[in-house]
Amino acid sequence: MLPSFSYVTHHVGFCGTIKNSPSDFVVTEIEVPEQLQGVTRAEALQRTGEVLLEHSSPCLQQPRKLRVDPLALPAEACPAGASRPAEGDPSWAGGGCSASPNKNHHEGEPDLKPGLKENNALDSLLGKSMSDLLNKFACDLKDAWDLESTADSSTREFSLGPIPDKKTRADLHSAVRQKFPFLVTATKDSEMIVKGNADYRELCQLVTEKETSDFFKFLDAKLENSTFSFEPDGNKEHRKIVHHFISRKFGKLLETKSFTVTDVNDQPNMSIVVRFREKRWSRKRSAGGFQEKQDVYTAFTLQKENLETLEAISLLAAELGVLPSDFSYTGIKDKKAISYQPMVVKKVTPERLKEIGSKMENKGMRIHNIRLACQHLKLGQLKGNHFDIVVRDLKHHSHDDSSADLKKRISEAIENVETKGFVNYYGPQRFGQGQNVQTDQIGLALLNEKMVKAVKLFFTPEDTDDPVNDAKRYFLQTEDAKGALGMLPEFKVREKMLLRALHRYGVNHEGCTKGWLNIPHSMRIFYVHAYCSKIWNEAASYRLQIYGSKVVEGDLVFSEHDESFFLNDKVHVVTAPEESANKYSINQVVLPMVGHSIKYPSNKVGQWYHERLSKDELQMCKFRVSPLQLNIPGCYRPILKNIQNVSYFLQSNEEGIGIEDNYLNESKVSLHISFDLDPSCYATVCLREVMKCDL
Repeated sequence: MLPSFSYVTHHVGFCGTIKNSPSDFVVTEIEVPEQLQGVTRAEALQRTGEVLLEHSSPCLQQPRKLRVDPLALPAEACPAGASRPAEGDPSWAGGGCSASPNKNHHEGEPDLKPGLKENNALDSLLGKSMSDLLNKFACDLKDAWDLESTADSSTREFSLGPIPDKKTRADLHSAVRQKFPFLVTATKDSEMIVKGNADYRELCQLVTEKETSDFFKFLDAKLENSTFSFEPDGNKEHRKIVHHFISRKFGKLLETKSFTVTDVNDQPNMSIVVRFREKRWSRKRSAGGFQEKQDVYTAFTLQKENLETLEAISLLAAELGVLPSDFSYTGIKDKKAISYQPMVVKKVTPERLKEIGSKMENKGMRIHNIRLACQHLKLGQLKGNHFDIVVRDLKHHSHDDSSADLKKRISEAIENVETKGFVNYYGPQRFGQGQNVQTDQIGLALLNEKMVKAVKLFFTPEDTDDPVNDAKRYFLQTEDAKGALGMLPEFKVREKMLLRALHRYGVNHEGCTKGWLNIPHSMRIFYVHAYCSKIWNEAASYRLQIYGSKVVEGDLVFSEHDESFFLNDKVHVVTAPEESANKYSINQVVLPMVGHSIKYPSNKVGQWYHERLSKDELQMCKFRVSPLQLNIPGCYRPILKNIQNVSYFLQSNEEGIGIEDNYLNESKVSLHISFDLDPSCYATVCLREVMKCDL
């Protein structure tokens, strides 16, 4: 509902209803031409200009695997998806393991390239003076840690300077980590930065420094089928803490189990053994004895009915045994509709996707046009959407002359919007279907890092009695996550993901943070984007109310036709002489979606943004929620948009009655309308402008 929002056109309009059934609202994504078809992945990446981030932290390149239900795991098991460990289990799936004290099964460390051994490696790569400075930085940092000086040790950084050659940077990453496992390195615009590894320091509080150092060298080596054993530990509670640390920090990369071993006194004891998770769906190509692993990408068209896009992806992921994040798509489609959209799934072959087709039909989905692809899809990578919509129960507005020609009203409305466009609001589906709590409220709580409040808003029930709302009501009353989990139907994937984590970690700030992290990134950021969308809608209304369709000084415009609505250098601030000369039209005016990398209008609209964010306690917000790995740079969105390729006809709902002018006011008539819209435009918003009523 958009009750107080502006219109750009001035016709009377008409009333009617949409989405009486999914077949009344059909959305087909207009795909970008497949210009990259048949090229290799490397060529595709080169053509699209995709840049891979260089970073030495092992967490940034973790292989992904479907998480199993944490409720099925014992307390000591790694809760982030490890296979079920058993104390004393003599073997591990995929090969036996007999851990012994002080013995690590990673077959030594990987050899650095010739000339890159210990000090010589750093001396040759950095030069003696810079190598000495790095040594001093490392020693000073360790001294600060030993003295428990936390005031600045966590923020200390050391720059190795710009290293333009990528191969040299890679060698440096490896050499620094091998000599100083307690350091991490990162690259920013070819400059290499070194700082302390907070994870290393935390593990040092749990085990010996030698074990910590050996563990991080094992982690850095990433040798396939290798394992690492911590020293024997008879304290079950302490082992549990170590299990949880590894799960929390490296759960997607590593899995842990406890095994019975013989300690130095020839007595049976327990030891934690760590191994790398198996990579699934890899394709090997032999080239002179070297095997290179590549992901399989499968493209398909998803037809769904009465399902959210993210809900459909969760169901597909569960059936295929991959993560929801292994799916890529170009946009979110309506729930109460029949929609067709291209998707790409990683680590799944076309044959495997075909196998699940019949099962998915029972869940409101069909899979078409299955084929191999060379890369994933990106959000916004589409030409637009085509809509085929039926508007039923047409009639005059209550304030309109009932004797007026309804057919003429409809024709006038469509032609007017086709000529002048519509206000480019985010549609009501952006904010969820709930009446008590909408998604933007959850997004605001996440931006304020009020994790418990966000969880309780998420589980706020509607005023109806059904299994979903009963489960939500029960959880809010009892905070019994396990009990609520058992009450929820299987299709409520997001709710179940969150409840599993809350059952494990508790309904407190830390537990709720981990709960949100248990939901895929695309789902987490959806709520924050909903809040940003609400602010944009309000800003658009304010801008049109105070300035109308005139372009004024301080407005932001795109001075050239460009679809890169994220780039500040494409945005121009209108000057006073440009306003006087009427240099720009209202169709070129854009407003920012709030974020950390946008600029605001320099007129009253910019002042409004700052006051509005202050009202929500976001005046100091950096639009980065680090605990949830959310980064919101912001972008720009045109105030007005145009409808394209419009066609329509009227149809009587009563057999044998034709569409004559004298029948339009008396019989039930439906409007069948088809049109195209640019990406991120909402058909419901366009129809609102046509009909002059909220839908």
